[in-house]
Amino acid sequence: MKKLLVGLFAAGVVALSTTVPTFAATISDVSADYWASMEINNVVDNKVMSLKGDKFNPEGTMSRVEFVQSLLKLLTNDNINVKINNIFTDVKTSDAYYADVLRSQQLGLVYGYPDKTFKPNKLMSRAETQSVISHITKDMEADQSLLKNYTDAKEVPAWANKAYAKTLNYGIYVNYPNPSELRPNDILSRAEAAVILYRLRQKAGLIKSEYVGEELEKTLGTQHLSAVKKAPNNEVLITSQRNVIKEGNALLVAFDDKFKSEIAQEGDALNFVANEDIATDEGTVLFPAGTKFKGSVLSITDPKWFNKNARVYAQITEAVLPDGKVVSMVAKPFYKNYELKEGPWMTAGKLALYTVTGGAIGTGAGVGFAFIPDPTKIGTGIAIGTPVGAGVGLATGLITKGLNYHAKAGEEIKVIMLKDVSISK
Repeated sequence: MKKLLVGLFAAGVVALSTTVPTFAATISDVSADYWASMEINNVVDNKVMSLKGDKFNPEGTMSRVEFVQSLLKLLTNDNINVKINNIFTDVKTSDAYYADVLRSQQLGLVYGYPDKTFKPNKLMSRAETQSVISHITKDMEADQSLLKNYTDAKEVPAWANKAYAKTLNYGIYVNYPNPSELRPNDILSRAEAAVILYRLRQKAGLIKSEYVGEELEKTLGTQHLSAVKKAPNNEVLITSQRNVIKEGNALLVAFDDKFKSEIAQEGDALNFVANEDIATDEGTVLFPAGTKFKGSVLSITDPKWFNKNARVYAQITEAVLPDGKVVSMVAKPFYKNYELKEGPWMTAGKLALYTVTGGAIGTGAGVGFAFIPDPTKIGTGIAIGTPVGAGVGLATGLITKGLNYHAKAGEEIKVIMLKDVSISK
């Protein structure tokens, strides 16, 4: 039996980033903020699913034969020679999909029906899709009690219980928009198909070897990224096709321009740059020096009374390498609550300034009051006025509003990958 060493890496957060994420296609009906934008762009760019003109039709349906064709492309088996005879009464040699249906039958991907029909135009349900994914992935004894986590678990057909339990365990499923619902009997949309196919490709190592072609990517090894200490993960998967920075890794990036929270607003572009090569400990360069990281401001919380500093919430959505390659990513500042704010030293500096200023004022006042009645008591005035003024200054500093967030061009921050990030070779 042939050996297949394929990339296996976490889909993370039940969702998204990324097999070869260089988005070359222009998709007019899928906006950047569409819930499945990243997966759709990915499967289109990797020729797993196709466009009609410049449209993807994300809310459209997926027929059995369309799903078969996408599976064959994903598995790099869309060109294998057909060596079996056609047994289906509803599939003719004149049909454009004739060879693909026979390839599916030959591989044992998606079978026909007992009455010797394939029903190529029948629409795929979500349950049928999970059954196919379960069928072609490695066997496991999945705990079916996992289904109880979903409010509509009773709607899962009995024949699909094991399939759902397995694919849920493997993380190859979709449950948008309500994470607590499976909606097993709903018709699969093209966007949902894109998400499932994307996740299947991300976990190619779980596919049974008999279903995959020779061109499916091979794992070359695991390397490590130590750019930021205490990051939850430091593994980078190296395959024949890409380098995959696993979810939980953290990077150092620098502001490409100065930033002031008091003049910024939600939706503003917020861009960073790699000051130097970002590479694994073993020497593989992931992001060359000069890579641009593009993001935006999600929201800003202004400074509040009693010395509470401003909070800036931001997200990086893509990296543009020096050669123009675009890599999709989901990253946020690697700090508490993913927020950017001035640190304790800046706050301490502000309080020190208030204290010193208050002390200076107190000293002056003490000197003045001591001088009027008796010039010999100036020292006493200083001794009394300085600490009193400093105390008043500190108290004033403590009850004022906090600081805005400022960053200089070139100032570095830590960012954490919230989903796997894949860089094609």
